[in-house]
Amino acid sequence: MGLAKATIKVEDSDDLEFTVQFNPEEYTINQDNNFANQAIPGLSAPQLQFVSGGMRTLEAELFFDTYDTPESQKEDVRKITNRFIKLMEIDPELHAPPVLQFIWAELNFRCVLARASQKFIMFGTDGAPVRARVTATFNEFLNLEREARKINKQSADVAKAHTVLEGETLLSIAALRYGNPEMWRPIAIANSLDDPVAIGAGQLLRIPPLPFTDPASGEVVR
Repeated sequence: MGLAKATIKVEDSDDLEFTVQFNPEEYTINQDNNFANQAIPGLSAPQLQFVSGGMRTLEAELFFDTYDTPESQKEDVRKITNRFIKLMEIDPELHAPPVLQFIWAELNFRCVLARASQKFIMFGTDGAPVRARVTATFNEFLNLEREARKINKQSADVAKAHTVLEGETLLSIAALRYGNPEMWRPIAIANSLDDPVAIGAGQLLRIPPLPFTDPASGEVVR
């Protein structure tokens, strides 16, 4: 038995399904992370801070052919490729292109078709193309509600201490540790700093995790 055919299915639709003629020879899944960097005086490299996960993409080349059919049944291969390209058209109900599922064996990639490049490589006697390669890029489409439930977005309690460098302020330290300079107050409260400007190089500060509760007032800072 041969390998099952790859299928591209329009989500939440029972009849909108596209089965490829020939399975791709290979496919590529790309993923990256986004980091912000901040220059710290006195260090040889900037401080990196994780911002978010990057978008996953699936790249595959699809092959379409109508040449190997009887002459009387031979048709323009664009009749097939156009069905695939239509997956990029805006759905009038969604006001956006449809969400797809690229399914092949154990791969089930929820996505949208972001890019498709058609290359016609053989033509019939009437000049109509009969073979084509379509290089397609699919962008992952996440269920944000499910993603939010899966990830615990409390700040990690990893940076418990910080040694002040020359030229640093509570605002720059808050930007470095929390990604927001306006979150300097938890650091000031945790270190009993009556004067938030009065910090110096070499001073060791405790960096509390967020959300932070002011022990004196009971106020929660997030």
